[in-house]
Amino acid sequence: MNYENIKERRVLCFGDSNTYGYDPVRDGRYGLEERYPTVLQSLLGSGWSVVEEGLPGRTAVFDDPITEGMNGLRVITPILMSHAPLDTVTIMLGTNDSKERFGCNSYLIAQGIVRLVKKALTTGCWRDNTRPDVLVIVPPCITPAYDKLMFRDAMGTGCHERSAGIAAQLEPMLRDIPGVRFLDANTLPGAGCSPVDGMHMTVESHKALAHGLYDALTRAE
Repeated sequence: MNYENIKERRVLCFGDSNTYGYDPVRDGRYGLEERYPTVLQSLLGSGWSVVEEGLPGRTAVFDDPITEGMNGLRVITPILMSHAPLDTVTIMLGTNDSKERFGCNSYLIAQGIVRLVKKALTTGCWRDNTRPDVLVIVPPCITPAYDKLMFRDAMGTGCHERSAGIAAQLEPMLRDIPGVRFLDANTLPGAGCSPVDGMHMTVESHKALAHGLYDALTRAE
């Protein structure tokens, strides 16, 4: 399909409750001006279009036995196609994949993310069949304190250990895949999780991630 009439560079942010902008303090959603996709849009300015696609509870590849519709692999194709043409897709998942009920270690969680990434790369959403650009983001690690906080029972035990191991497993798996870039949010100054629940990003963390993505996207120009 020809998209010559759509000039702005389009970025889709695919993720879970951190992309959605869940605020554990209010048990609601951060304001539009606080969430990293919209902060990123402000930083990029005209000529860019940033699409939010965050769903609380979303996993990379797992069907959740408690809540339906959480498997990112099952929905990513129609989501990407509905927002075509796309120039970049960011994928930030792994927090929910760390839940005890899925029974996976960091290595298997990383493998699931790679499978999702490969699905995105082969989806026909890219502008005029140009080279795909998938930017994989490792979310801020779940802190050990989560085990005494509000989502402890929903997440189960050992989540912080599985979460902390994702980056080291995932980066080498992605290294040689054409069209894929890697960003570990844990390396960004100011990024981190709320002390209220130990797993959702603070407003400051959303800003830090937006600035990190801005640097990554503008370097690609």
